Amino acid sequence: MVAVGGGGGGARRRRAWRWAMRAAASAVLWTAVVQVASIAGLFRPRVLADCGGKGGAAAASGLAALAGEDSLAARLSPPALVPKRIYKSNGYLLVTCNGGLNQMRAGICDMVTIARHLNLTLVVPELDKRSFWADPSDFGDIFDVDHFINSLRDELMIVKELPLKLQLRTKKRLYSMPPVSWSNETYYLKRILPLARKHKVIHFDKSDARLANNGLPIQLQMLRCRVNFEALRFTPQIEALGRKLISTLQRRSGQFVVLHLRYEMDMLSFSGCTHGCSGKETEELTKMRYAYPWWKEKEIDSEVKRLQGLCPLTPEEITLVLKALGFTKDTLIYIASGEIYGGERRLAVLKAAYPKLVSTFSIIFIFVLKTFDLDAYMLSSVLYQVRKEKILSPDELRPFQNHSTQMAALDYMVSLASDIFIPSYDGNMARVVEGHRRSDSDRSFSRLFIVLCINRHY
Repeated sequence: MVAVGGGGGGARRRRAWRWAMRAAASAVLWTAVVQVASIAGLFRPRVLADCGGKGGAAAASGLAALAGEDSLAARLSPPALVPKRIYKSNGYLLVTCNGGLNQMRAGICDMVTIARHLNLTLVVPELDKRSFWADPSDFGDIFDVDHFINSLRDELMIVKELPLKLQLRTKKRLYSMPPVSWSNETYYLKRILPLARKHKVIHFDKSDARLANNGLPIQLQMLRCRVNFEALRFTPQIEALGRKLISTLQRRSGQFVVLHLRYEMDMLSFSGCTHGCSGKETEELTKMRYAYPWWKEKEIDSEVKRLQGLCPLTPEEITLVLKALGFTKDTLIYIASGEIYGGERRLAVLKAAYPKLVSTFSIIFIFVLKTFDLDAYMLSSVLYQVRKEKILSPDELRPFQNHSTQMAALDYMVSLASDIFIPSYDGNMARVVEGHRRSDSDRSFSRLFIVLCINRHY
């Protein structure tokens, strides 16, 4: 009996000891949590907040201020990364883009889609530096590289450069090729994927129109759009200057029209469209076309091509269009283009009808005239509205000199933000901007094919 009684007392003491230890541990843990959280300024127990009268109110006010700081920090902090897609890479894809900004932009969308479809690792594309524009800008001078990589990490791996071992290997030997134009996904699976697996690194020396527009799986089409509308974000410097330009245009009149006047020398030479040009200008454009071997079409009948609707509208023709559409003389029109071929002579009719013309090229031209103290009359004759408003300062403009692709990026931003966008030619910019504006679903787009109507006017 004694043994049994002693055993029962020991069991009760052990149970009491366990409960005491649990209570002590809970108290220690609670104290630690309160202390750590209080130091971080993220938590304050209600019983402590209610003590001290005015002190409690002051503490609550301090916490509210802290919450405001946290909210601001959250807005300024970079967005959370999308989950990374894990897959076994079949090799690396190097890409050399060709063409102007929007042709390269469309090509990059295709290259990302192809790399994703073939489970390749894409190296950040190289931009065109040898074409008519001779712009030395790299991908990172135009687009936000880190955003490009991170925003697509749930689709494919993108790297800034090849691993060192492969860099050394490709200096000795690199398999380079232009993919067949307008190819579908089957071509890339059957022809390109085996080459990528064999060589480990494959180089596409052209990016334009290398993927079919239609008949592709919806997932690939959606990825194309995602690249164009989300992943290809301009650098913070270009974005900031573009927003300033847009804001100034909006303050000036509330609304503005963007006219993509595709009437630069390269366009006329490539297309062979010489309507309205002098004999000397036609000869100059023809010589230029023969000087570029990768421009395949050499002998072109300008009038036949124009009647087929394949030529850009001239400045004189687009003036008739704007009048027919009801735009009044006080309409603020931003010209998104490079240097207009024929200069002031070809713009005279348009400027007489619509004196409120603005363009990034004219802003740069004024800056150059000021810099070199050239003829004051010439300065005063170039877009008075721009000179008066001083949209951009010389320091802001300086980095854009001799960088036509960066200038085109500003035009792209202004085109997206405009109330109405009117292209004079159904080219790369018209198509890419149209798609981007449609994705926003609250912008107007006007596509004009009216050559025959203009002919009747004449």
